[in-house]
Formats: sequence, structure tokens, C-alpha cells
Amino acid sequence: MQYKVILIASALLLSFGAIQAQPDPGNIEDSVTTLPKGVRSISAPLASNTLTGNKEELTALSEREMEDQDLLVHGTFAKKYKPVPLAGQKAYFGDMNDYMMDFVRKYFEAHNQSLSIMQARAIVQFPLIDNILKKNHIPKELKYLAVIESALNNNAVSPVGAVGPWQFMRGTARNMGINPSGRDDRRDWYKSTTAAAKYISLLYGKFNDWLLVVAAYNCGPVPVQRAIERTGSNNFWAIKSHLPLETQGHVLKFIATATIFEQLDRFIGLGTLPSDFKFGEDTGPAAQIAAAKAKTAAANKKAALAGVAPIKNVPNYTHDELMNMTIVRITDPLSMDIVAQELSIDKSLLARWNSDYDLFLMKAYPTEYYKLRIPKDKLDQFVEKKERLTKRSAQMFSDLIM
Repeated sequence: MQYKVILIASALLLSFGAIQAQPDPGNIEDSVTTLPKGVRSISAPLASNTLTGNKEELTALSEREMEDQDLLVHGTFAKKYKPVPLAGQKAYFGDMNDYMMDFVRKYFEAHNQSLSIMQARAIVQFPLIDNILKKNHIPKELKYLAVIESALNNNAVSPVGAVGPWQFMRGTARNMGINPSGRDDRRDWYKSTTAAAKYISLLYGKFNDWLLVVAAYNCGPVPVQRAIERTGSNNFWAIKSHLPLETQGHVLKFIATATIFEQLDRFIGLGTLPSDFKFGEDTGPAAQIAAAKAKTAAANKKAALAGVAPIKNVPNYTHDELMNMTIVRITDPLSMDIVAQELSIDKSLLARWNSDYDLFLMKAYPTEYYKLRIPKDKLDQFVEKKERLTKRSAQMFSDLIM
């Protein structure tokens, strides 16, 4: 009996020693790489890291989930993070800065009611998310991903089966170390946010740019990498047209939402911004802010009593432009590149005349149709080629998903 006890004790000590001898896979302070169940090594090729388990776990992974598993197996956690870009930061956005400031204003006005709801929900959920992101050294602005992913609803379920505030698919949830079965950790605020922090860190370790991280969070890292390879650029604006349409809108929604909550939260609920508001700058002492709010509220109240809708920002078209412009209604998204090419219209002119078109593309426009502004002398060509424009655009948008 004594001999058997010695043998058992020796075996336990050897097992413990083998566990202790395993190298630490983490490469960031206070971080641990949790491999999916059945994955044997973070250095072995993906093909040799086959998931094993019960019938549910053996279900074939989607292409997106395989991409996420590959990111975990071969990816690197980020150690340092740049600031998250908000509208008004010309040093980051460059020539697109004016466009983004205008986009945020329009997004603010179009979604003021839903933003008010998010503001109320944020009081409860943001403190927990902030703490977890801070613990993982991730900028607090990344919490706005949960706003645009699920509207801060931990019971949200997407048409393709993504669940929870961070909208994890089953395979991605397992890859990030949480259980999507039973009580489903994807609905748990603490566990899902911790998993999201891990995933965000891996994506940043790969792309080193927050807009590309947001894009990859939506469509997966492979489409973003393909767009980078096609263009030879890692700038979001350069690769934007090579990304899925939904992803393009997702990034713009993130910039707008983050900018609104970080800079404009005191104006949410008023429905409009003070005309003299400057993005990226402090608007002044509290008294000046209160005065601006009171001024805006009084103007809206006066308009409401008079039965007149509040005046929105009107694009600054010249007299000649207005005389040479015509408007056509479209219900299907069109590629401005294709429209410009087929109708021989200057692309920059189309972009300036239709500066709110991205809202329509991301299904955030106030109406189901869009009033497309084109030169009058191109109207007959547009009517003649509308079906072709629609089919070519649909094919292009479909190809971007592949």
C-alpha cells in the first residue's frame, strides 16, 4: 500500500511540474490567452488546432468564426493604444474632417430620440464597461461599440444568431473564452465585456488603427486585410469602398456615436446643436453651455407654438448649382463611383451635392428613399440607365462581402 501511495504522489508531482513548465502564452501585462476548448497550441497551424467536444461544439464553424479562431491562435495582444479619433480631429481625419463633422451633425439630428434612450441606459451599464476596459488598458471610447452593436441590450439577438451586448457569434464566444451554451455567457455583462476587451486587443494588435478595428469587429479581420492588400493602404478612407457596405456604415456610426457621447451629450434631447458649436473644442464655461441650451430650447419651443418645424442645417449650394441641379428619388443603394462613371459626372461634385448619402446607405436616413442630386443635363441618361446602375451597384456591394 505504501508503495502505491508513493507512485501516485510521484505521478501527481510530475503532472504538476509539466503544467508549470508550459510557457506563458500572454504577451501583455496581466493578460492570459484562453484557448478554445480543444485547441492544443497557440503556435501550431490552424489546421492542427481542431475543436473537439460534444455534437454542438463539433458543428462546423462559419468562415467568420474560423477567422476569429485564427486571430486568437496566431494574433498578438496590443500593448499600447493610440487615442480614439473623434470628429473634429483634423490631424487624424485630414481632408475628411469637414465631412465627418457634417455627418455627425446630421446623425445627431436624425437619431436624437434613440440617442436619448441610449443615454439613459448608459447610466447603468457604462460604469461596469469602463472598469473592464480600463483594467485591460483599452480606451473607454470603445464602449460605444456596444451601443451600435446592441443598443446596450444584453438580450439582443441578431438575424444571424449573434447574441448579447457585444453581439458574439457562438464560435467567436468560445474562441474568446466564454460559454455560449446553457445560460449563455454572451448575455452576461461582465463576461461578455471581458471577452470583447480580449477580442478588441487582438484586432488592434493586428491593425494598429481604431477605425480598422471597428471595421474588423463588424465583418471580420480577413475582409479588412484583403482591402488593405488591394489598395496598398491601411487608411480607412482609402479602403472604405472595398469593404462590405454594412461595415462602411458601422465605422461611420461608431465615429458619430463616440463623438456625440463624448462631446455633445449635454445637447442630447434638444434635437439640434448650437450653431456655433465647435467639434474637438470646449464650448466654454458651464454658464455659456447652459445659455446655448436655453437659447436652442427657446427657439424650438417658439417654432413648435407657431406650428413650424425647427430649421435644419441647409447645404450651402451656389445659385448656379441650384439652377443646374435636379433631384431623383432612389430606393435601392447606388455606388457613387458607378453613377459617376456611367453618367460622366465629376465624383467630387456628386459627393458634395449628396453629403448625407452615407446615412441612406447605412439605413439611418429619415425616409426609405433618398433624394439624389444630379446635374439636370444627366437626368435622361439616369432614367435610361437606372436599372443598369442598380444592378451594377448591387453586384459591387455583393462582391465586397466575399
